[in-house]
Amino acid sequence: MDRTESESPRNKCAACYRQFNRMEHLVEHMRTSYHSVHEPMCGVCGKRCRSFESLREHLIGPLPKVECAKIFSIRGCSLCLTILDSSYALRLHRGRCQLSRATPAGLISRMSSLGIQDDLRIDNNRTRGPQVVALACKMVGGGSDGSLDLCARVCLVDEDENIIFHSYVKPQIQITTYRYETTGIRPEYLRDAMPVKQVQRKILDFLCNGEPIWTIRSRRGRARILVGHGLDHDLDCLGMEYPPHLIRDTAKYPPLMKTSKLSNSLKYLTQAYLGYEIQTGIQDPYDDCVATMRLYMRMSSQAHPVEDYPLATDARNNFALSRQNELERMTPEGLLAISRSDYYCWCLDGVTEP
Repeated sequence: MDRTESESPRNKCAACYRQFNRMEHLVEHMRTSYHSVHEPMCGVCGKRCRSFESLREHLIGPLPKVECAKIFSIRGCSLCLTILDSSYALRLHRGRCQLSRATPAGLISRMSSLGIQDDLRIDNNRTRGPQVVALACKMVGGGSDGSLDLCARVCLVDEDENIIFHSYVKPQIQITTYRYETTGIRPEYLRDAMPVKQVQRKILDFLCNGEPIWTIRSRRGRARILVGHGLDHDLDCLGMEYPPHLIRDTAKYPPLMKTSKLSNSLKYLTQAYLGYEIQTGIQDPYDDCVATMRLYMRMSSQAHPVEDYPLATDARNNFALSRQNELERMTPEGLLAISRSDYYCWCLDGVTEP
């Protein structure tokens, strides 16, 4: 009897396909795994993975599933990991999926590249403008050994990759190394640069969009979503705080993290998911802004089924211990249907709130 139960497909997770000896073990797995429709899914076998890196290993290697890898090699996009209907459809898709390094356009970009400061452009009525902006900083070194990061250059771009703000920044403490090989910053660039406190006020004013920061409570307000990579560090160096529910950090987003749940570098993410290289030689914060914005747009544009309550909470714990007997009588597909994610999927930014 035990042998039959252990081999029964009833004890196979409908999301990740792990098999369990007893149904109670499957229920416990569902209770702690937080499988959901928001997880990356193999377009061949339907297996759900915790991250795109896990899905990449499933499809490409080093030890991929043979059947899926064979189909993926013919009809799969190596960037977004989508399976297309035919090799012809794949060729058409690659033309849209493969991106190239962005080139700043317009007078503001040309002026910024020359080190000329530009004022932040804010609408007079404070209600218009992009709803999502990306931020990136470049750091010079402070402290006795130059290891203390000091923001010396900052850039903000909108959803269309237009520069909103780009300025050199004068740190509050003495600079001991300019890290010229990567920043391209020289002492003369910062001699008349904007003080960090003034930069902080301008950026916060734009992000809050007329709302006092202490009143921002939901995505339904006028405050803008802030995108970046390692934003905690950038904001700390700018001396800023911003509501966590409006931050989209590509270094902390579970689908973009390593299988080991550690962060990937922005350089790797751009190469792996956008198909071009950044941060070679002297680095421009504009390139980092564009890369994080493109990653955000790619993640947020995924078409996932709409759920009434897409996040797992203590108040709506669908796998409560008090329901154990009921849960053990459900099918694996039924368990997956009631399972919810433990992270906020960026596709929900496009869902209109009631």
